[in-house]
Amino acid sequence: MAPEVTAQHFSNGLAARILVVDDEPRLLDTLAKLLRSRGYEVTEAHGGKRACALIDAQRFDLALLDLRMPEVDGFDVMAHLTNVQPDCGAIVVSGESSFSAVSRALRRGALDYIRKPFDPDELLTTVASVTSKQSLLKAHEHVQLRLEKSEALHRYIVNSSPDIVFMLDDNGRFCFVNSKVESLLGYQPGELCDRHFRHILDDRDIARGMYALNGPNISADNPRTLEVRLKTRGSRRATRHFEITAFPIDPQTWPHSDATRGGGSGKSARYYGTARDVTERKEAEAFINFQAYHDLLTRLPNRALFKDRLELAITQARRSGQKLAVMFLDLDRFKVVNDTLGHAMGDRLLQAVTHRLEGCLRKGDTLSRFGGDEFTLLLPSIHTHEDARLIAKKLINALRAPFQLGEHEVFVGVSIGIAIYPDAGQSMDQLIQNADIAMYHVKAKGKDGYRFFSESMSIDSANRLNLERDLRLALERDELRVFYQPQVCSTTNRIVGLEALVRWQHPERGLLYPRDFLPLAEETRLIGQLSERVLDQACQDVGLWIRSGYPDLRLAVNLSPVQVEHPKFVETLMERVKAHDFPAGNLEIEITENVIMNDLEQISQKLRELADLGVRIAIDDFGTGYSSLNYLHRLPIHTLKVDQSFVKAIRSGDDGACIVNAIVAMAHGLKLEIVAEGVETDEQLSYLRSLGCHQVQGFFYGPARPAAHISRTLGQPTTKATTTQPAI
Repeated sequence: MAPEVTAQHFSNGLAARILVVDDEPRLLDTLAKLLRSRGYEVTEAHGGKRACALIDAQRFDLALLDLRMPEVDGFDVMAHLTNVQPDCGAIVVSGESSFSAVSRALRRGALDYIRKPFDPDELLTTVASVTSKQSLLKAHEHVQLRLEKSEALHRYIVNSSPDIVFMLDDNGRFCFVNSKVESLLGYQPGELCDRHFRHILDDRDIARGMYALNGPNISADNPRTLEVRLKTRGSRRATRHFEITAFPIDPQTWPHSDATRGGGSGKSARYYGTARDVTERKEAEAFINFQAYHDLLTRLPNRALFKDRLELAITQARRSGQKLAVMFLDLDRFKVVNDTLGHAMGDRLLQAVTHRLEGCLRKGDTLSRFGGDEFTLLLPSIHTHEDARLIAKKLINALRAPFQLGEHEVFVGVSIGIAIYPDAGQSMDQLIQNADIAMYHVKAKGKDGYRFFSESMSIDSANRLNLERDLRLALERDELRVFYQPQVCSTTNRIVGLEALVRWQHPERGLLYPRDFLPLAEETRLIGQLSERVLDQACQDVGLWIRSGYPDLRLAVNLSPVQVEHPKFVETLMERVKAHDFPAGNLEIEITENVIMNDLEQISQKLRELADLGVRIAIDDFGTGYSSLNYLHRLPIHTLKVDQSFVKAIRSGDDGACIVNAIVAMAHGLKLEIVAEGVETDEQLSYLRSLGCHQVQGFFYGPARPAAHISRTLGQPTTKATTTQPAI
């Protein structure tokens, strides 16, 4: 138990008069009550401005004050107290614990420093001790006792500091350094004393370090701060980064004693400073900077850094009259590998591809991952097209050998478009765009090759841009139409479901089918808006038919991977279904196997949520993708749709018939419904009936029709179509 502390009485017999200063009312009241409980005469000042006014009006023996206060802080109050009442002592009670704040407070005359939150007993003991010494100081050696207290506190802080604390003489030689230098840099304090500070500076920072101490306007209140690299002793490790804070001192007024540690007395000190290790911060900054300009998977420059280097290369080529080449590389068959083996294997493949490509480069070339499976390559300072041609051939040959990914041997190729400066463009964007256009022409001609950009390619590109513009306008002008293809019971010829299919009523080109614009919609990310329009219209149309007497009518809609992979897919889909008051049990969404296998865990969760809400799940184009019994029995799948390519191959002894046999048998075994697509002939229908495939759709029953036609057809047995329109 700490001894009871009571108020100290001065020579006039009165209790010590204490001024308590803080901008926090609760803390101010608590501190005042604590001191009054021990008999001190306490005056409270809410903030530094009020404290200065009280100092002008009243006399105090001691002031307890905070450092961080608005308008007038604790340092300003101490300065005012020194000017108006130099005999009044000061104790800092603050949450500010940095070395610079403590050191500055002591230099301003603080007799002690108490950290918040304070211990009441410790604070009372400190106040009693200080007031006792104040009484002696007023009667005897006032200045000497304050100096001793300040020096003792300073020595304690220095010895326990997490930073290196040092003093230098006029020539820049160490005359004091604390023991922290040993744990951070490996030097003994004694071996550094009398040695110049540049002895531990990295060679690259010696000039900066020498200039810093001789710079203008450096003072105790305006110290010099800089970051330098310091060498470690007897080690080949990388130098460490330190933040140095230093200021000059007057040797005549600097407090010191012969007991100062660190191999010197400090009597000849001219500079005082600290060195804080900031290596981890610098490494973090370097990593963040690397992230900003590099692709973390392949460690290659990213799009931003590539463009920066290309801009610089164009400037140099223009100045020197040279050529340069920009290549746009797109991997062939990468999506197949990624969809089949998963993203982890896809990432490994990209890393392996990067390694091979880098082996083909010259010094000074820049290979960048532009995004996904696309790369760009900058070849500065080429002489002729042949230079670029040779590199392109090397890149193609480098990727022809198979890649071994675990137990899988995979093959990929590369399509390369090449744009030469200044022939194919004089700006960064032109060169990248034209190399991209040339690459697409390679894709169109069969992939796995290279082509140089030519002006004739711009015409095809312009057509594509025009179609993209028209598609955006189509969404604004409501030019999209929803047609419906019946799904028919093969035994009763009654319509059991309708698949919603989109058409585009182009104002100039007439009615366009999905193959004419859906790939562009996928590429331009307009597919989401387009699919939402189709779903809205289909829910409205089919919902009306359901309420008009066909309660079991099923609506089948195709969903794009972009929609399904969206984090809010389930929420968005159900919001639209509810908005049209469409019964969830009548909705069947069709997705492909590859969509599921792209992210089996996440997609599975979404499908289960939909199934729990009553929505049916169908696998479209079954048999053409990553077919697996594993996911079929794990997921809430209701229907398999046999791809029309297998149905068309139904002939006696044909392999296509064997595949249909297997799929139908599998569906029966798993108790799944099955729909055969692309049925066009009596022979196909009869064969499917014999297998037990009871739902079919295709040109045999007619092409997809507008809603008005479907309204007339519903309720009537559906017979063989007589139209001569092409199969849908």
